[in-house]
Amino acid sequence: MTKTQPRAAHVGLIGRTLGGSRTGKILTASAATLAVAALYNIYRSRQVERQHPPAGRFIDVDGVRLHYLERGEGTPVVLLHGNVVTAEDWILSGVFERLAERHRVIAFDRPGYGYSARPQGSPWTAAAQADLLRRALTCLGIEHPIVVGHSWGANVALALALAEPTVVRGLVLLAGYYHPTLRADALLVAPVAVPVLGDLLRYTVSPLLGAALLPLLIKGMFAPLSVPGRFAKGFAHGMAVRPSQIRAEAQDGATMAYGAASMRKGYPSLCMPVVIMAGSQDRVVDVGRHAIRLHEQIPHSDLQLVPGAGHMVHHAVPEQIVTAIATVADRSAGPAQPVTSLVASPAPG
Repeated sequence: MTKTQPRAAHVGLIGRTLGGSRTGKILTASAATLAVAALYNIYRSRQVERQHPPAGRFIDVDGVRLHYLERGEGTPVVLLHGNVVTAEDWILSGVFERLAERHRVIAFDRPGYGYSARPQGSPWTAAAQADLLRRALTCLGIEHPIVVGHSWGANVALALALAEPTVVRGLVLLAGYYHPTLRADALLVAPVAVPVLGDLLRYTVSPLLGAALLPLLIKGMFAPLSVPGRFAKGFAHGMAVRPSQIRAEAQDGATMAYGAASMRKGYPSLCMPVVIMAGSQDRVVDVGRHAIRLHEQIPHSDLQLVPGAGHMVHHAVPEQIVTAIATVADRSAGPAQPVTSLVASPAPG
């Protein structure tokens, strides 16, 4: 062995030690950064909830705590919101107040949204959510309601009607997704829906990224119309990017196609009055592939397309939503009658 060999070995050992030390420092710094992000997101979630406390009541259904808003008397109407928003979206749109003048109105925070719980261990598909809400309606003494669903909430409304057709008086489906199609947004949120990895993401990176992208997402939901002042001022942006609600949003996005695929063969069997409404310029859900196609599968359904409106059609024409619900209430008293496709009044610019 030459004199240089021990030196070379010594230098290599020092290099490996320093390299290992650098790797350790990077890992430690990364872990510390994630821990700080998690603590901040937890703090921010609690702060948002203090600023926007629950406005309704709670009911426990088989160990699941649900938050709901209720007002009015008369024929019951159940309102189911879409992704990102909560039950308060129906108040911000003006639909809730208008309906409460003539109906007993119940708007649920779907599991995981707002102040409703979403226990671990279940993907909470549309069918699972519908089953939970059916039991909640029984506990609340609500019989034979008209069920109104917007976007993802329309999937839950359909699942409830297909599973328990005698329970539902009629359906009003707004801007729904009814047939499985490939969606980039569902693929993007899929990692957040995965156990362990999803938990890590939703407590660290996802809330920060979600808060940055949320204004653009909301703009797209209302496009081509502008975001109404009442929504812009009243919507609690921070509620949508809490770790708990991010999990619900991701799971709903990931299971959306599966839910539609499992229900589509049952659409022609629906015999209660059905009104299908959508904005003609919806940039979130393709009207031709979903609203028009569903209308073709349910012969007695009423299709109403609102010219110039986007995905948040209930904000664009709240009075027409209320009229559609009244139409369903009237028709539920007698046999369903075939109705031709309709074009509703243009949305206000």
